[in-house]
Amino acid sequence: MTKENLILLADAYKYSHHKLYIPGTEYIYSYFESRGGKFEETVFYGLQYFLMEYLQGAVITKEKLDEAEATLLEVFGRNDVFDRSRFEYIIEKHGGRLPVRIKAVPEGTVTGVRNVLMSIENTDPACYWLTNFLETLLMQVWYPCTVATLSREIKKTIKKYYSETASEAAFAGIDFVLNDFGFRGASSVESAGIGGSAHLINFSGSDTLIGSTFAKRYYQAPVAPGLSIPATEHSIVTLLGEEGEVDIFRHILNTFPTGTVACVSDSYNIFRACKEYWGTELKEQILSREGTLVIRPDSGDAIQTLLKVFEILMETFGYTLNEKGYKVLPPQVRVIQGDGISYSSIPPIFEALKQAGISAENLVLGMGGALLQRVNRDTQEFALKCSFAQVNGKTINVQKNPLELDANGNTRVSFKKSKSGKQKLVLDNGTYKSLPENEAPELKDQLVTVFENGEIKTTYTFNQIRKNAII
Repeated sequence: MTKENLILLADAYKYSHHKLYIPGTEYIYSYFESRGGKFEETVFYGLQYFLMEYLQGAVITKEKLDEAEATLLEVFGRNDVFDRSRFEYIIEKHGGRLPVRIKAVPEGTVTGVRNVLMSIENTDPACYWLTNFLETLLMQVWYPCTVATLSREIKKTIKKYYSETASEAAFAGIDFVLNDFGFRGASSVESAGIGGSAHLINFSGSDTLIGSTFAKRYYQAPVAPGLSIPATEHSIVTLLGEEGEVDIFRHILNTFPTGTVACVSDSYNIFRACKEYWGTELKEQILSREGTLVIRPDSGDAIQTLLKVFEILMETFGYTLNEKGYKVLPPQVRVIQGDGISYSSIPPIFEALKQAGISAENLVLGMGGALLQRVNRDTQEFALKCSFAQVNGKTINVQKNPLELDANGNTRVSFKKSKSGKQKLVLDNGTYKSLPENEAPELKDQLVTVFENGEIKTTYTFNQIRKNAII
């Protein structure tokens, strides 16, 4: 499988770089950072997966080299770009193991943007080209970092509205307020696995089962960190037609007489379903359950629909006022909104409930494509840049500093200006800062060697990562 052939996991243009680096180049050092973007903080997560899946052990072999050579001759249409001997050297000298050192901040660490999160450098001067050859693959860490960051930022919003409107007892369930519905909307099983596990750093609710699989397989999660409940879809609820909807509802309650169960209720008329079916015909059965029915609207304007749904449910089931003066449905009834949920739509929803005197604890959310798919590398402006080199024994601090024009034609300093020299990440009075390696020797470097010469040197458990990322 090409996926497993590391020799082919680079942008095509990189195969010419062994010739394009100035003669005498011996060492290349590059670092990875979030240069800014949507959020002021970034969660570092996912590197361990890439190290385990792609980089550890003897990843360069003759068989893979043969496959890569045939493909690359086709790609370039010439035989003076790909140099087989560069990889044969790694096989002969290093047993197929990569002579590079990777340092990184502990996974789950939350830093401000524009900080070094990872560095990579070759350990064999003959393999100076290898550092940035690995950029293509290692840059993909942007994805789990971004999903983990997005999920955590949403948790901040939820905590804000819980602090303002929810009872103290309700805080115990906050890890289940945002549920991952994104498996089917992800671009691949791998994306769903690493992105789904990234969400689970912050929350425990998920239908993306592969996220739990990844957390267990690559991060030693002792049990599946993503939990779910029995729930319907429209194919179940519409099976007997509109006239039979209430019979389906009754069957669902009879099938799961205890525990939490969710039911999509907008197949025909969400308001009739809430008032006449759930709130009248099935009311006593619901209130006598040892568990919670979660009613799911799935269409229409989220705010207007939710306000009307809560109005009906509170009329039919009643409500109490919590210690902050906000309305709370009986514990046997809750609502989940899974349609149109995104980072931008969540605050207005909770604000509308607050203005209507409704506690945030009445509502949970399901988020699909906007969680696992509506992100890209520029969401947090991730980049990997060279900042240090050694050529013919001389050390050089390397920097990119573009001259830019703004929309008015005026010059400005580019946000793409890179760091200069080998870097370290330090904690200075509780704040992470990136500094040149030789500055502030009294401050410990927070970057840890995680990979060296084909071996993973440091690993993190999922529980450790969750603790590192806690708000």
